[in-house]
Amino acid sequence: MEHLLDPYSLLIEPLTAYAFMRRALVACLALALGSGPIGVFLVLRRMSLMGDAMSHAVLPGAAIGFIFAGLSLGAMSLGGLIAGLAVALLAGVVSRTTVLREDASLAGFYLASLALGVLLVSTYGSAVDLLHVLFGSILAVDDEGLLFVAAVASITLITLALIYRPLVAECFDPTFLRSVGARGSLIHLLFLVLVVLNLVAGFQALGTLMAVGLMMLPAAAARFWSDSVWGSIAFATGAAMASGVVGLLLSYHFELPSGPAIVLTAAVVYLASIVFGSRAGLLVRYRRQPHFHKPEEMKP
Repeated sequence: MEHLLDPYSLLIEPLTAYAFMRRALVACLALALGSGPIGVFLVLRRMSLMGDAMSHAVLPGAAIGFIFAGLSLGAMSLGGLIAGLAVALLAGVVSRTTVLREDASLAGFYLASLALGVLLVSTYGSAVDLLHVLFGSILAVDDEGLLFVAAVASITLITLALIYRPLVAECFDPTFLRSVGARGSLIHLLFLVLVVLNLVAGFQALGTLMAVGLMMLPAAAARFWSDSVWGSIAFATGAAMASGVVGLLLSYHFELPSGPAIVLTAAVVYLASIVFGSRAGLLVRYRRQPHFHKPEEMKP
């Protein structure tokens, strides 16, 4: 009991005493740095479900990498990146050349990708391999994986800094962006590449089914606390970091699976934001605003 009440033993020691916990902690922080801003822009562009679809779309590529090289980070990441980009581009082509909208074409491709990936891993691997691919294991992240996650976070932040203004303009007024001659299609493509890169980075730590959780839940929660893009990015990144830390501590103390513990912690933040959010939470809306009040739009 004294051990559990000791703040150092409860909060600090689990994250510093073991090398695998230190690597997992750094991986969570790096994932949060990259995934937080990407999730906010997905919410702004009303593409939240696309993140979930793309996380499944990387599975067949990762499965092919697994077949040829086993649980090799490089092969599975490269395969996942190629598969994710291929599905995104194919969905875009189908939506522009047929009567299907992009969300419908993306749904068709991602469902086929998910089924194909599970089939490949199940056929050429074991049940343990399938669980590893689907749910990951952040506690098993090695130095190579840590460097990969850190590199993706760095590339994401640098690229977002370079394309921030046109990306925000495209979110709020794509017509204006085209009218001033900016290359909206190029910005959209670069953003899709960043989405897939961050999902691939999250995939090897949290698995294909959990990678999108750390990207979308904090970003959705940020909508209830801030009406600016910068404020939402700051909140989403901080919430993702906090979810990673708390999830790791819960998995250590209660012997829980680390990936689901992290994502469920982010889900608790999301649910609490719906109720207590200072900008658009239920308590604020029903205390200060009349019923049927139109929700406020986010500001650039």
